[in-house]
Amino acid sequence: MTAIETISIRPFEDQKPGTSGLRKKVPVFRQPGYTEAFIQAIFDSIEGHRGQTLVLGGDGRFYNRTVIQTVLRMAAANGFGRVLVGRGGILSTPAASHLIRKHAALGGIILSASHNPGGPNEDFGIKYNIGNGGPAPDNVTSAIYARTQTIERYLIAGSPDVDIDQLGTQQIGDMQIDVIDPVADYADLMQDLFDFDAIRALIATGFQITFDAMHAVTGPYAKEIFVRRLGVDADLIRNAEPSETFGGHHPDPNLVHAAELYQRMMSDDAPDFGAASDGDGDRNLIIGKGIFVTPSDSLAILAANAHLAPAYRAGIVGIARSMPTSQAADRVAEALGIEMHETPTGWKYFGNLLDAGRVTLCGEESAGTGSDHVREKDGLWAVLLWLNILAVRRQSVHDIVTEHWARFGRTFYTRHDYENLDAAAAAQIMDGLGNRLDSLAGQTLGGLTIQQADSFTYRDPVDGSVAENQGLRIFFAGGGRIVFRLSGTGTSGATLRVYLERHEADPANHDRDPQEALAPLIEAAESLTGIATITGRTAPDVVT
Repeated sequence: MTAIETISIRPFEDQKPGTSGLRKKVPVFRQPGYTEAFIQAIFDSIEGHRGQTLVLGGDGRFYNRTVIQTVLRMAAANGFGRVLVGRGGILSTPAASHLIRKHAALGGIILSASHNPGGPNEDFGIKYNIGNGGPAPDNVTSAIYARTQTIERYLIAGSPDVDIDQLGTQQIGDMQIDVIDPVADYADLMQDLFDFDAIRALIATGFQITFDAMHAVTGPYAKEIFVRRLGVDADLIRNAEPSETFGGHHPDPNLVHAAELYQRMMSDDAPDFGAASDGDGDRNLIIGKGIFVTPSDSLAILAANAHLAPAYRAGIVGIARSMPTSQAADRVAEALGIEMHETPTGWKYFGNLLDAGRVTLCGEESAGTGSDHVREKDGLWAVLLWLNILAVRRQSVHDIVTEHWARFGRTFYTRHDYENLDAAAAAQIMDGLGNRLDSLAGQTLGGLTIQQADSFTYRDPVDGSVAENQGLRIFFAGGGRIVFRLSGTGTSGATLRVYLERHEADPANHDRDPQEALAPLIEAAESLTGIATITGRTAPDVVT
């Protein structure tokens, strides 16, 4: 019989989950009892978990394997009947969502800090997903946080480590542990959704695809899907071996951290199509030969062309986007005569809309795109939908993008990130602007007239729940928009994100550089907030 230990513990005040679970530096999680306290708070907040199935895995970052063993012993001690764990502790976030749904699991624990760096002194994260496969909604994360503030003990089985590198079934007491192939079920799902024969035929013409897994979780998935199932040249799959430190790099698929891929795709001898994914496989970067596709444009283009893939042949019923994401997809929804929803940042806000059948495609400007096949954003899904569209249309990425702009207009868009700011300075910026919102309408800044200003409040059309203070929005006459928001995905300091967009209908102006096209709005953002004066930063840390 396996002994169950009850360990006394004190609450930790800093265990409030953000938009994607609890994220802290590894040394924080390594404090005695810290990780156990948060996991126990999750289990204590889940009703009816005894005898139920739990899905478990992570992105392979440093400390992943250690916490896998802790979760397994604690799940056994708390009465779970079965745990499905990815071999080696590996499981991409969208693959975990699929497994939760496929096996009717009560939920899942995903160990990841997504696009944040990994290592002994870098970032780690723990996220709970509910039975629909999606991130825990606000009422669940609030209950978890409340429990962390009163927790006095955790339960753990006194058992040796489980061999998570060997496929098969093992036991801790009465709990069954199934170590499963982390890739197979997900790859089969992708093959059901898309026309792999058409994509293979495109590749057979000499169409070249390169993919950068960024030393993160999607490396094994890319090898199975792109190389083994679609026939992509294995030499074009880069950084495909998962690393606890992501090879010492930052696994964020943007133009700063995937600069090498970008430069390759801008060269004269570039492949036809380039893509990348992030630490846990839920984000994507799409680059054609000589052209970068912004995540906002990608969502709009995928929505306009989704009917070319078998899974969406009957059409899509609606689109949802996070509030800071550009309004490019709104114009597609209007043309298709389908629902369009604007939600706060955080994939959890799409769950009700997807479950209710109100939307099919969802997207966030931070490189997240997905559909109703799972309840998470899905980087490889987005890449495969792009490839399916390319295989049917037999046009370049450049031609597809420019034709889309010609039809719907181009929405010039950029995001400026000011990272690791002093929290007080970031609050001063946001509070200073927030306190003046009611007086801004009618003011003119550098030739731009403010039409409306507000703090975004979301009312869920399915369950009526309300999320307030989700970002400050400034709308200008003529269609320009600036959004200011503090990010909830960092682990140190504060990150201020400034989102700027302007719609341009005239194709003669579509080739302008976005920073040039948005220069008046960039100047207006500084005038409104005084970021440079307050922070001393004369430029953003990251521009995407």
